[in-house]
Amino acid sequence: MNETTLSIPHLIANASLVVQLVMLLLIAASLASWVVIFQRSFALRRAAKAHESFENTFWSGVDLNELYGEIPADDARQGGEHIFQAGFREFHRLAPKTPRADTVLEGVQRSMRVAWSREEERLNRHLVFLATVASASPYVGLFGTVWGIMGSFQSLSMSQQATLATVAPWIAEALIATAMGLLAAIPAVIFYNRLASQATSLLGRYEDFAEEFYAILHRNLQGRGDASAR
Repeated sequence: MNETTLSIPHLIANASLVVQLVMLLLIAASLASWVVIFQRSFALRRAAKAHESFENTFWSGVDLNELYGEIPADDARQGGEHIFQAGFREFHRLAPKTPRADTVLEGVQRSMRVAWSREEERLNRHLVFLATVASASPYVGLFGTVWGIMGSFQSLSMSQQATLATVAPWIAEALIATAMGLLAAIPAVIFYNRLASQATSLLGRYEDFAEEFYAILHRNLQGRGDASAR
């Protein structure tokens, strides 16, 4: 037994078919999780910047009708502007023909809640995959480990003399499967927690904006009611 025999590339190339499939699955899961990590990191960063820019415009005193007209009507709207558009559209639809302010506000709140739910789905997209990789990879690696240890016992049973050289390759490939499972799981669980925390924080900002916008529309309806009473 020499160093080449126990080198990692040699062990992977000469591992049993089951262990090779386990390693291939773990490599694919790790690569896919890194793609998700980078994609969701950039997406959340863009969403946070877009919402901050929209809030700055909203609170700058711009006319809400003009702001509503500037927001695209297709799926390009995201975040706070999506919630604003949904609420303001419902407000314009109900306010002229509904005398009861609470009915108008209920419709506005319902529309903004639906928009918020869609934003929640968008921000949490693919995070379930990271959670799956984080939880399943150690067990997949453990399966490869168990299979490798089983192979070592089989080689011992067929060998007339039990030596380290007989079982070392099997044990080594089993440990490689364990290591690959951990290498796939550790980044996935770290970035899942980080990205989920960022998404939750951003959704909280969306919810705060929805509450503030709801209060503005409530005051607007109260002002209309006071003016009509006079």
